[in-house]
Amino acid sequence: MEHGRVVAGKPKVLFVLGATATGKSKLAIALAERFNGEVINADKIQVHDGVPIITNKVTEEEKAGVPHHLLSVLHPDADFTADEFRREAAAAVARVLSAGRLPVVAGGSNTYIEALVQGDGAAFRLAHDLLFVWVDAEQELLEWYMALRVDEMVARGLVEEARAAFDGAAADYTHGVRRAIGLPEMHAYLAAEREGAAGEAELAAMLGRSVREIKGNTFRLARTQTEKIRRLSTLDGWDVRRLDVTPVFARKADGAACHEETWRKLVWGPCEEMVRAFLEKTTTPPTAAAVVPTVVATGGGDAAGAGVVTAAAATLGDMVITAGADASAEII
Repeated sequence: MEHGRVVAGKPKVLFVLGATATGKSKLAIALAERFNGEVINADKIQVHDGVPIITNKVTEEEKAGVPHHLLSVLHPDADFTADEFRREAAAAVARVLSAGRLPVVAGGSNTYIEALVQGDGAAFRLAHDLLFVWVDAEQELLEWYMALRVDEMVARGLVEEARAAFDGAAADYTHGVRRAIGLPEMHAYLAAEREGAAGEAELAAMLGRSVREIKGNTFRLARTQTEKIRRLSTLDGWDVRRLDVTPVFARKADGAACHEETWRKLVWGPCEEMVRAFLEKTTTPPTAAAVVPTVVATGGGDAAGAGVVTAAAATLGDMVITAGADASAEII
């Protein structure tokens, strides 16, 4: 089968994991484009319709024609449990595979991903050959970028979107899309605005507090997601490869216009080679001495982090792409 989605064994399924704002969607779409795949959303908030800015849903342009499943398919107030996700995602994977394409499961709801992979006696994991690509970054730089992204969301209409979704003083933020970071934090400001008792300066101060709360809660979510992925990476049968995208955020923080080139050279190039190797290998259970193909990104000291990607073999483990005067792939 083209691109090795089945090579003498189990059907292949690719997962893209990572904390919020690490670039999971961008990488998942690029991989789906490259390897004839379709993306299956694994974000428990984005499965609901509504508030696309607050929930950071990919736009039609960003989808680049790649089919997406379980994205904006539920009523905003509907509940959607991890077990329901397990059933729906497994069915979506089966449909994609039956069409001869690669399922790319991507999202930050790791409890839901674990339910899919490990639920029902780990039936899904046992029936498929899985690769987990973990997009990760140094926390301080990631938080800098998350704060910047929240400011950009405000500029794009976060406040207006929250105002349109505001359900009054008795609003319930425990169900559906209203659980999204960005809606509960806006409640006090929007309630005061609707009551009309607060002055302009007071409202501006309240809005500032709401935005700071959104940022703080996003930081905490990212830390929780990262810890969960670390735990999942220790489970039997989880082949988790860590891609460190810190160099990309470092270029952005420096104001360098070359951060996209850095992403292509230090993230996309090595990841493409890694996924190709996964799709082409057989699914015969490895022996203790087995190795899997991986890549090494070696680079000089130019500002773009340019490097030469070379083939290599490494024992099973996580791969970290690091940058600097001598970027390399580290097995941990």
